[in-house]
Amino acid sequence: MADLILENLTIRYNNVTAVNNISVSVASGEFLTLLGPSGCGKSTTLFAIAGLNHATSGTIRIGEKILFDGATNTVVPPEHRNIGLVFQSYALWPHMTVAENLAFPLKLRKMGRAERDERIKEALSLVEMLPYAERYPFELSGGQQQRVALARALVYRPSLLLLDEPLSNLDAKLRERARVWLRELQERLNVTTIYVTHDQAEALAVSDRVAVMSMGNLRQLGSPKDIYERPTDSFVADFIGSSNFLDAKLIEETSTHNVVELKNGTRLKTAPGKAGADGSLVVAIRPERVEIVSAASDNTVETEIGGGTYLGSTYQYAVDVAGSELRIVTSADMAPGKIHVRIPPEATAVYADRPDAA
Repeated sequence: MADLILENLTIRYNNVTAVNNISVSVASGEFLTLLGPSGCGKSTTLFAIAGLNHATSGTIRIGEKILFDGATNTVVPPEHRNIGLVFQSYALWPHMTVAENLAFPLKLRKMGRAERDERIKEALSLVEMLPYAERYPFELSGGQQQRVALARALVYRPSLLLLDEPLSNLDAKLRERARVWLRELQERLNVTTIYVTHDQAEALAVSDRVAVMSMGNLRQLGSPKDIYERPTDSFVADFIGSSNFLDAKLIEETSTHNVVELKNGTRLKTAPGKAGADGSLVVAIRPERVEIVSAASDNTVETEIGGGTYLGSTYQYAVDVAGSELRIVTSADMAPGKIHVRIPPEATAVYADRPDAA
C-alpha cells in the first residue's frame, strides 16, 4: 500500500466552493476521519477521492499513481482506482443474496469462479457473516447489512477504504459496538481508511487523526487528543466536545500567559493567545475543567447556582459569569446558592472571537 496525497484540492459547483484548497497526506495503514457539520464538504471530498464527483483543481494520488490532476486534466475512472467505498445507505442489491452482492464487483473484474468463491468466503469470515451468505438483505438486521456492505468493499482487496457515515443508521448501543469492531478490523487488515462522520465521539474513538472541516475549509488536522485538548480556533473548540466562552478584554500578554478582564471587572490569568484588533477576546474552557471551590482565591469568580441537570454519572449546572453562561459538569449534587468557581489557567484557551464568527 502507499500514502494517499491530496494537494490543494478544490471543488466548486458554479459559484459555490464546496471544498477549498485542502492538502492532506494520509499514511499507509492510517485511519483518518473527516469530521464536521452537514454541508462542510467532507462527503464531497470522499467522493472526489473515489472518483464519483469531479474536482475543480488540485491533485489526488495514491503513492505515485495520479487519480486526478487538474493541471493536466487527468481523471482516472472510479473502476480503475482500486478503492473500496461503503455508502451511508449500504446500497446492497436487494434481489441478490449476500454472496451474490460480494460476487458482483469480482465479476466486473473478470475473476474466475474458484477465486471468487475463495474471496467471498474470506471477506464474509472477516466480518463474521459467513453463515448468512445465502440470505437476502431484507432478511438481515441493520448491523448485519452494514457488515455485508463492508465485506463487499473489502472483497477485491482495495488499496484504500472509504466509509461515508456507515454507522449512522444503527441505534446508539449498536453504534458503540460497531465502531470498536470496525477499528479492530481496520488494524488487523492494515488498510488505509478515510472515514466520514459528523459524530465527534465516533471520530475520537476510531481515528489515528481527525481532520475537522467547516464551510469547505480544513480547520484543524491532528490526533484525537490534540483536537480535543488543543483546538486551534473557537470553531473547533465548540464543535469538538463542548466549551464555555467568556467575553473578555486583554490586559497583559506574555509568552507564557495572558491577563484578561471580564465585563464585570474580574481579572483572570489564562493561557496565552491573541486578541482581536480592539483587544477583545474570548476565554474558552471545557465544562468538566471548571472547578467549584469553597472560597475565593486566584482565578475565581463568585456566582449563584440554581437547579442542575442529572446526566447519570454527573450533574450539569449553568451559572452566569459576567454576562456569559458558564456550564459546569461535576459529580457533585449541588444545592442552590452562592458558589465560587475557579478557572484554571492551564485549562483555558484564548481566541480572538466566538465560534459564530469563526
